[in-house]
Amino acid sequence: MKRLYLIEPVIGIYAFASFLVYPLVQQYVYRRLWKDITNTTYPVSDNSSRCVLTNISSNHTNQNEEVQRQASLFSLYTELFSIIPSLTVTLLLVAYSDQRGRKMTIVLPLIGSLIYTLSFLAISYFELNVYLLIGASLLSSLFGGLGTFLGGCFAYVADLCEDGQRRTLRMAGVDMVIGLVSGVASLSSGYFLRAAGFNWPFFTGAILQCVSLLYAVFILEETIKKPPEDDATANRHPRRSDLKQMLYGIYHLYAGATCRRNVLIVLILLIFATFSFAYVGGLSMITLYELKAPLCWSEILIGYGSALSTSVFLTSFLGVSAFMYCGVPPLLIVLMGILSVMSGMTLLAFANTTTLMFLVRLPMLLAIMPFPVLRGMMSKLVSKTEQGALFACVAFVDSLSSNIAYTVFTTIYAETVSWYPGFSFLLAAGLCSVPIVLLGVVCVVGIDHCEEKKEDSETERLLSGEEVHSEDQNDNAPVMS
Repeated sequence: MKRLYLIEPVIGIYAFASFLVYPLVQQYVYRRLWKDITNTTYPVSDNSSRCVLTNISSNHTNQNEEVQRQASLFSLYTELFSIIPSLTVTLLLVAYSDQRGRKMTIVLPLIGSLIYTLSFLAISYFELNVYLLIGASLLSSLFGGLGTFLGGCFAYVADLCEDGQRRTLRMAGVDMVIGLVSGVASLSSGYFLRAAGFNWPFFTGAILQCVSLLYAVFILEETIKKPPEDDATANRHPRRSDLKQMLYGIYHLYAGATCRRNVLIVLILLIFATFSFAYVGGLSMITLYELKAPLCWSEILIGYGSALSTSVFLTSFLGVSAFMYCGVPPLLIVLMGILSVMSGMTLLAFANTTTLMFLVRLPMLLAIMPFPVLRGMMSKLVSKTEQGALFACVAFVDSLSSNIAYTVFTTIYAETVSWYPGFSFLLAAGLCSVPIVLLGVVCVVGIDHCEEKKEDSETERLLSGEEVHSEDQNDNAPVMS
């Protein structure tokens, strides 16, 4: 069978399966907790809001707030139990892919995701204890999770693209595929839930993840060919050698480079992490916010809202393409994306009607632009043999910031839901000022280095969006054994 260098089908099928299930996770947990706490069935209606079905009394309001608090704490426990295994596997496995290939960083997370979905299906079908989902999340995290999958996919794309601008656009295209497919999945999840309940969406997600896994194993071609090695050497200390190789790439990514390159990579990673913290933290509470009065959204409206939110992947891709074609500096593109998120989160904090909840998505149409641009900037700074180590660090930082954000924001939401549920969104908007300040630092550092050493234009070309081809970049690249 002929193999293909086409990563997008894996990403697309995986995204559809995941976003078919993810919008239902909080809803399933919410309904189970509602039944346990209130001793009543969850109100379901064909109307746009459930609030018309419930008696808005003091007792009902207190019960609703308790369900909100317990649901947010459940999300917190899930993240706490899975964060450390997932981060460890992500950092080591993606860096190790420089020597042993990218496919393992794609296949293993697919296996973990399939295990999690099947566990969800079993708990829903047999009505098992909902807290078993925490154990399922821990088990799936041992396979790396979303951070490992995306880190491997972006390193795979970097292997295929020599030109820096083409690489950035290809990465933005990957984000667009995720957004478009997940938008369709989110839109259909509400109708699927209403027509067939929770079991069939979980079963469908598991089937799609099997298809994605089969494609990755049997059709996707490997970009890193494993070098031949002496059998006697391989059999001496295979485990110790593999562990050393995992840590080798990460160490030499920084130890074998110039101080200027390390400073720029660290600063860009900080921008990536702080922006991801604010963006993911703010978005993580939207579903619970929509389930709460006065919105009380049904599953259909939640699906529409999720689909509209994921449309920012398409608009952000178009924005990156247009701005790069017009020669806009990368840092300015990143700034526009951060301001887009800041304005959207601020408006979201005051949205108390269905119309406003849909309208607040409009200012966030460019929200995804910083991610592919920052990845592209960092990818330009390293050699081809260091892409895995770089994207291991990026995936580690992304997963760490996202998990911490989820933990922090669920805790804050649980404590503030009774007096001001929109506080989390205002906090996310305020935190967007941190990456803006760091952008200014990157500009200052770049200008200082260019003034100190005018004959070296690496930093200047990076900030202006050009490809970097420095001599020391290749000289400092580690020699892989």
